[in-house]
Amino acid sequence: MAEKLSEAELNGALEELSDWTRVDDRDAIEKTFKFGDFEAAFAFMTKVAAKAEEMNHHPEWFNVYSTVEVTLATHDAGGVTALDITLARFMDETAG
Repeated sequence: MAEKLSEAELNGALEELSDWTRVDDRDAIEKTFKFGDFEAAFAFMTKVAAKAEEMNHHPEWFNVYSTVEVTLATHDAGGVTALDITLARFMDETAG
């Protein structure tokens, strides 16, 4: 099982990630991705879905047209783990 990051580890990871922030009411991180159109948003989600399956670690997300809102947390650990940071980095790279 993945271990929850310490406050210092999470703060350091957030400094390295682009525009990810803490969720106010729980131990999770979030980001909103905006794309040119629905097709680009869906292509992003498809690539991330394949990576999430490979990692066996799945995001919480919501999509409307060209916007994808993502929340990451490791439920088994009760908060953010290295798995979430890895997936966040992959999403940033994939979004461009």
